[in-house]
Amino acid sequence: MKEVNQVLQTNDYDIFQHIDGNRNVNKLHLKRLKESINEEYIPVPIVVNSKYQIIDGQHRFEAVKELKKPVHFIKVKGLGLEQVQRLNKHSKDWNADDFLDGYCRMEKEDYLRYREFKKHYGFGHNETNALLTNLTRASGSNIVAFRNGTFQIRDYELAEKNAEKIYLCRPYYEDGYKRRSFVYAMLTLFENEDYSHSEFLNKLSYQAVKLQDCTDVKGYLTLIEEIYNFKRAKSKKVRFY
Repeated sequence: MKEVNQVLQTNDYDIFQHIDGNRNVNKLHLKRLKESINEEYIPVPIVVNSKYQIIDGQHRFEAVKELKKPVHFIKVKGLGLEQVQRLNKHSKDWNADDFLDGYCRMEKEDYLRYREFKKHYGFGHNETNALLTNLTRASGSNIVAFRNGTFQIRDYELAEKNAEKIYLCRPYYEDGYKRRSFVYAMLTLFENEDYSHSEFLNKLSYQAVKLQDCTDVKGYLTLIEEIYNFKRAKSKKVRFY
């Protein structure tokens, strides 16, 4: 048996830093942690790198700091944000908002534009991912890329164009135009040469009641096909699914 990393102790809270890109401190989690420490203080060490940036244990650090308890810590060289995210995946999983906030604070351009786009149009993360990568639905590889910090926008202008076209459906489907399956169905239609969005909106103007919630993309495509083909000559009817 050998000693690898020695546990150190200090009351000098100012030497520690929160690493750029780490998720925000959860106030509820911090409150519960402080209550637990007040009941019994178990000196579990935080992990920092050579710059005293907190790699693991930022909530524990904030709790003991506010309670004016000594900080126990282990210093390990060479650790950074990647290790922060890896550690958190195995404790309390980061959600998409956590990753987005972290990479935006690192000023990654694609994530800043992603946040702006999502805020403007109000779509969920999967729908925003699909729109900005110009796909008909969010792919597993793009979701992984988003979490790994390598997400790239393919064609922002096309994404805006498609988002605006979906938004034009709002007057006829206000409660559902941002539903994931509906967005994916519309993105599928935009790639179909036989589909005209202006014609679909025209048909919706007097058939809006027919546009109802569906459980999947297939259901929406079948329903939209029915609406779209209303009063079309039999020889000109189109199939979308």
